[in-house]
Amino acid sequence: MKRNKIFIYIACSSLLLASGCKKFLEHQPDDRTELNSAVKVAELLANAYPHANYITMAESMSDNAGDKGGTGRDLPNSSAWNYIDQIDANSVDTPPFYWNSCYKAIAAANYALEAIDKAGNTAEYSASKGEALVARAYVHFMLVTFFAKAYDPVTAASDPGIPYVTLPQKIVEGNYTRGTVASVYANIEKDLLEGLPLIKNNSYRVPKYHFTTQAARAFATRFYLFKQDYQKVIDQANAIFPGTTIVDNLRAWNTTYNVLGYYELQALYTNSTEPANLLLQEANSYWGRSYAGYNFGLSSAVRATVFNAGNNPTGKALAMTTKIFGGNETVYNIPKFREHFVKETISANFGDGYNMVPLLSSEEVLFNRAEANAMLGNTAQAIADLDFYLSKRIVNYSVTADKFTQAKATAFFPALSAKDALVGTVLNFKRQEYMHEGLRWLDIVRLKIPITHVSANGQVTITLGANDPRRLVQIPQDAVAAGLAANPR
Repeated sequence: MKRNKIFIYIACSSLLLASGCKKFLEHQPDDRTELNSAVKVAELLANAYPHANYITMAESMSDNAGDKGGTGRDLPNSSAWNYIDQIDANSVDTPPFYWNSCYKAIAAANYALEAIDKAGNTAEYSASKGEALVARAYVHFMLVTFFAKAYDPVTAASDPGIPYVTLPQKIVEGNYTRGTVASVYANIEKDLLEGLPLIKNNSYRVPKYHFTTQAARAFATRFYLFKQDYQKVIDQANAIFPGTTIVDNLRAWNTTYNVLGYYELQALYTNSTEPANLLLQEANSYWGRSYAGYNFGLSSAVRATVFNAGNNPTGKALAMTTKIFGGNETVYNIPKFREHFVKETISANFGDGYNMVPLLSSEEVLFNRAEANAMLGNTAQAIADLDFYLSKRIVNYSVTADKFTQAKATAFFPALSAKDALVGTVLNFKRQEYMHEGLRWLDIVRLKIPITHVSANGQVTITLGANDPRRLVQIPQDAVAAGLAANPR
């Protein structure tokens, strides 16, 4: 395969901020890293996670976003809704910004791994090695999910992937290839399986901001669901939450959450004290301040489709419905994100917005296990997980009246097989659960769900079919200009 050059940006770690990125790039690699202790390596790994947000592009591209009919056209939101390629790499909440942040995170992981190798892979570095490998696997997975085709066992060996970078970058411009989706997945699995056993939860000061064993296994359930290796999804989920233990780790929407006010809910949802949050990450983003007012979002039509009681297999409204705030569709929102504004200086009135983003949660583990069980014909186990979920979502839940059954699923999806009706139920609940969080897009690309965006005046209809090339987010201009093949349009 022809080798091409792309720009993959080097991250300035927290250890090096005092000297600045420019000075950082002027030194030779060994001088500039100075990763000569286990503590420094562990601190560097705070940068092995993308400090950027995929939610704006993912949510706006999905069927969770309707046209509210406003005159405002906020670029990251409107471009994604209209499937227009975005080219500004400096603006937060855009695909190029996310791409660059991901490769910065990968660079940090790779420098940490190089330092660990030079130190002799001793026991004191073991936990950091595990975190670096799993973080590298996660970031590459998110890149291949957005910028390449979803994994298909028939075509993965020929579908272009994304560059899988495993060595520290010694120069700003390097030689890389896109590889294939199959090769990227093979590398992800290798890093994941090598890194997971090395992770030590007690090595973290605030575990929810790092890959704990629980978070790593949660990521594994997502990875294997995409790979269609359903038994491994179940095995990884059971390793986190055996038996009924997952129930106490789900968001208590029908009890605790149900009585919270707007700002109380906003503060709790992405808090590290919330058991459902398995991995949190701070992202430079204006999503939290903007999503309620974006023109393309939770419109009246989307609200009726997603949240009305008659539009889910239980026939009852789930508790999230009562937490949709806003007097009309221009500002409908469920308060999930609270912005942290960081001033440029103490006395400045300008700065940057940050959101804490829940990257992995207990609910996703449950949904992934339920879908995997349904796909393997383990009906009772799939229904048990759906019951666990509903026990935390239906107000005044009754173990008898509200018990979920195969009959409820097939009655709601009469045209589907029993297996597919259960999968449809999972997707139905999942869409409600992750409103404003972007995960609906992952299911859309994974399952090739068709999308239709219709303008508020009905004059514009945008249809995204199962194989529409716009499902692949475009490779950033800088990378394409340097020789990396663009996605087709």
